[in-house]
Amino acid sequence: WSKDFNNLCDWYTHLLSKSPTGTIHIHILGNIITADPKNVEHILKTKFENYPKGKPFSILLGDLLGKGIFNVDGDSWKFQRKMASLELGSVSVRMHAFNIVKSEIQTRLIPLLNSVSGQVLDLQDVFRRFSFDNICKFSFGFDPCCLELSLPMPASEFAEAFDLASKLSAQRGLSSSSLIWKVKRVLNLGSEKELKSAIKMVDQFAQRMINQRREPGFSDKSDLLSRFMATMIDDDKYLRDIVVSFLLAGRDTVASGLTSFFWLLSQNPKVEFAIRDELEKVTAGFSPSDEQDFVMFDQMREMHYLHAALCESLRLFPPVQFDSKFAQQDDVLPDFTFVRKGTRVTYHPYAMGRMERVWGSDCLEFKPERWLKNGRYVPENPYKYPVFQAGLRVCLGKEMALVEMKCVVLAIIKRFNIQVADPNQAPKFAPGLTATVRGGLPVLVQRREA
Repeated sequence: WSKDFNNLCDWYTHLLSKSPTGTIHIHILGNIITADPKNVEHILKTKFENYPKGKPFSILLGDLLGKGIFNVDGDSWKFQRKMASLELGSVSVRMHAFNIVKSEIQTRLIPLLNSVSGQVLDLQDVFRRFSFDNICKFSFGFDPCCLELSLPMPASEFAEAFDLASKLSAQRGLSSSSLIWKVKRVLNLGSEKELKSAIKMVDQFAQRMINQRREPGFSDKSDLLSRFMATMIDDDKYLRDIVVSFLLAGRDTVASGLTSFFWLLSQNPKVEFAIRDELEKVTAGFSPSDEQDFVMFDQMREMHYLHAALCESLRLFPPVQFDSKFAQQDDVLPDFTFVRKGTRVTYHPYAMGRMERVWGSDCLEFKPERWLKNGRYVPENPYKYPVFQAGLRVCLGKEMALVEMKCVVLAIIKRFNIQVADPNQAPKFAPGLTATVRGGLPVLVQRREA
């Protein structure tokens, strides 16, 4: 595929677009891949119980994620899902997350971009540092200080260990046989030796955070770890697995989404102009000194075009390009594809966003207007747009992630002009659990006139 396509996901998109049903079967991999919304609904809702994450996936990421919510099925998943839903759904938690993002933007992101005005920097690296600071504060109440003006290298020991563990865990899936990495793990060789060392550092850090919250007089109970500990969970390993899973989800997905969004803006200046125009209309009448000129939560809810632009960006560049389940029993998909017990079944949001049969003849265009009706945002069928999954496993952090992205987008485009160094170069993705642009996103930052 590499002879004709920049990315593996583009090759799958090509194959799926040529398939009469929008479904293909890669027999040598034992993998059925689909871009049919009806099949997606069947997998994620109608026959949910027949399509769990499955043992092959759990084993692959087990050393890093353990028994965290993204790596388990059955009762363990239901318990964590219920607990997380109660916590993440509360107004107090969402406002706490918003305040963390707001502080990071005001005290670090804007000062950093001001300091490099007229210079080139890697915007993807900035977003990864930004989102790691945020998710660590939210999850642990700990500030790793990755987004300092000096842009320290490495960002932090914990961030470096976490990144390496994520990368090497994902690379296990690229092995021609799982036996290869399993033997290397037993013998403690090569990448598996590195992975073991990285995970050990992650474990030590998590344990330090847990121990800190057990010390008398520890007053900050707003972070996710403190809230989970207050629910009578006293198993340190279980706590570690839960919070590390949220770290993985909250860091890489937001950074990926923001990176793709600013690349698309560089291709579509009219969209950027429209967002600025909407921003001016929504904030008209507010003093520049109000909250240090920061767009507030209620104001963002009125910005329908911004919301549509973000959804459109995620349609074309979903942070999680595909997701797989494993069939428990024989089944038949709505398009009459037979699924044998034990087969891996993958739905492909990246390819779905590029299917003419799903999104129409303009599917390859970045067109926020497709989400608007009379100027107001109208959501799509989640099985047509499974960027945040759908059904019983739909992403609990969806709203918080979108708010975080909106805060960053507005703060940047209000104050800076961002020019991608090579806007004609389409993103090439590095192998990983989320879509990371190989080589980063070099941009020229220029301060806008007031």
